[in-house]
Amino acid sequence: MDTSENSTGDDPQPTAPTPGPDKPHGPQESPGPQGGAGPKRHGWRRWAMDTRPLRIPAYRRLWSSTIVTAVGSQLTAVAVPKQIYDLTGSSAWVGAASMAGLVPLVVFALWGGAIADAVDRRKLLLVTNSGIAVTSVLFWLQAATGLGSVLALMLLLAVQQAFWGLNAPARTASIARLVPAGEIAAANALGSTVMQTGQIVGPLLAGVLIPVIGLPELYLIDALALCVTVWAVYKLPALPPLDAGTDGTQPRRRPAGLREILAGFRYIASRKVLLLSFLADIIAMVFGMPRALFPQLAAETYAPYGEGLALGLLFAAIPVGAVLGGLFSGTFSRARRHGWMVIGAVLVWGAAIAGFGLAHSLWLAVVFLAVAGVADMVSMVFRGAILLSAATDEMRGRMQGVFTVVVAGGPRLADVLHGSAGSAFGASAAVVTGGLLVLVTTTALALLAPALRRYRI
Repeated sequence: MDTSENSTGDDPQPTAPTPGPDKPHGPQESPGPQGGAGPKRHGWRRWAMDTRPLRIPAYRRLWSSTIVTAVGSQLTAVAVPKQIYDLTGSSAWVGAASMAGLVPLVVFALWGGAIADAVDRRKLLLVTNSGIAVTSVLFWLQAATGLGSVLALMLLLAVQQAFWGLNAPARTASIARLVPAGEIAAANALGSTVMQTGQIVGPLLAGVLIPVIGLPELYLIDALALCVTVWAVYKLPALPPLDAGTDGTQPRRRPAGLREILAGFRYIASRKVLLLSFLADIIAMVFGMPRALFPQLAAETYAPYGEGLALGLLFAAIPVGAVLGGLFSGTFSRARRHGWMVIGAVLVWGAAIAGFGLAHSLWLAVVFLAVAGVADMVSMVFRGAILLSAATDEMRGRMQGVFTVVVAGGPRLADVLHGSAGSAFGASAAVVTGGLLVLVTTTALALLAPALRRYRI
């Protein structure tokens, strides 16, 4: 009998032991749900996407809901700045709206991580996904009624990002409760591939649909897609905190305030491998994410190819590379040396970005960015696996909250850094320097801090 079909949460959940602080080896797991690693794959299937986690019904539901929302959320992500620009004619207002969404995302992601460690994660996902769906309906109502208020748009965006900040840590932290530790990397690859695909398909679909059905309907499509997500989450088993109270049966109640958030940061500081995984991502994104320079490069270096074509290809290249990496995740998802995989991926990212800065051919530049996208996928998969396997379950929500902040904030810091450097020294010089800084600092990190390179499962 498939007990994961029971949405009331009475079925027991597979869990995996986690390592103590700074152990060079990660958890040596039991097979988890559905038994061991499954039969070996032969021929071309060894290289294709590793789909082992999809045989677990609960994870399959979570992943399937991501497919729908990955595209739907991008429709709103395009519609909001488009509507603001139509109302104001100012890119400055578009930028202000982006910051209006970033602040609540950061605040509520940190708080949401603490909440995810204190409550049933399934219930938290139900509440937050429902909240996101309601905000999408409100987006549709304001557009359909012609309200025309930039302030209302920014307020709705702030509320939506707050719900997303509460949602993301619980969603990601739940993966370690649904799949065995040996398949966490594969599960991360499946989820990341879907999200990256959404970042490509969603904007393209929005561009096609806006002239045909208009902006209000984009919001409505997103709201309907989120209803599918709510249903999929409702069908998940219960995911309460694992630690039991004094009677040995009921989970111990925990608060989720500032003290618990700070405890999460202290936990990171005490587990070197977690801290180093965050540092690796910060190095890669802050020094090596040159997207702020894409318009300048399209207008100057690649102008002979057509500025519009060049700009579109530059923005699409990294997500396309990431999707390709996900489609062939079977080539790396079974690796056990997770620390080395992160280090190697970040080094490849830095080298590819430096190569992109040196490329004067648009097509060569796209190839370098696509290689960077593949490296980013590999890094993302194994950093996520480290966060889920090296942290105890009672801390996983807070670790994912910090991870959400790093992922959201790193590229924005990079925009400021690269934009300033590009204006002062030229776009190509800024990109090459950033790539070289990634190589130097990552090498130093690997040499001076052995905890990351020694980490394995």
